[in-house]
Amino acid sequence: MSTLLRTHLTALRMLLVMTVILGLAYPLFVTGVSQVAFAGKANGSIVTSDGREIGSSLLGQTYDLPKKNPGDPNEQAQPDPKWFQPRPSAGSYDPKASGASNLGPDSEDLLKAVRERRAAIAAFDGVDPASVPVDAVTASGSGLDPHISVAYAKEQVDRVAKARNVPAEQLNQLIDKYTEGRSLGFLGQAGVNVVLLNKALSETK
Repeated sequence: MSTLLRTHLTALRMLLVMTVILGLAYPLFVTGVSQVAFAGKANGSIVTSDGREIGSSLLGQTYDLPKKNPGDPNEQAQPDPKWFQPRPSAGSYDPKASGASNLGPDSEDLLKAVRERRAAIAAFDGVDPASVPVDAVTASGSGLDPHISVAYAKEQVDRVAKARNVPAEQLNQLIDKYTEGRSLGFLGQAGVNVVLLNKALSETK
């Protein structure tokens, strides 16, 4: 057997061995460990309510009123006053359209959108436009972040309480319960996961 042939056979055996180790054994091992130790996160952090999947705690979603004409593409969705609302999203919280608007801070289009959002949110929540938090009028970089600031959550309390005929204090307690601290204790700001908050709201008697 020639040296060249032996070299090729050795390379082929090495390829097969590494394919089995790195292409089969290792992925199966990692998948098994994740399913045992981190099943919830490994499966997408799915949120359920009454046995029904309602979303993921990692992905924001809209809480709109049903459209009057579902087949009309020009009909604008209207936020449902019974739910805490997320921040704006450049992709309307479509996981396939993750991303920002790419408009810079000096963009007239962005400034106009912010002014319009501030006026709309102030009217919707019944507050002074000057009190509307920044995250209520600006989208996250991914367009999928389920978190809002504590200030924005608190701003919505009176509107949700009135729509559901529940005490505002009860909603404030829910917000406090679902407020998450800074990442690693020092990164970012405290926030409220709207998906989890609205899940708890739907289960409140």
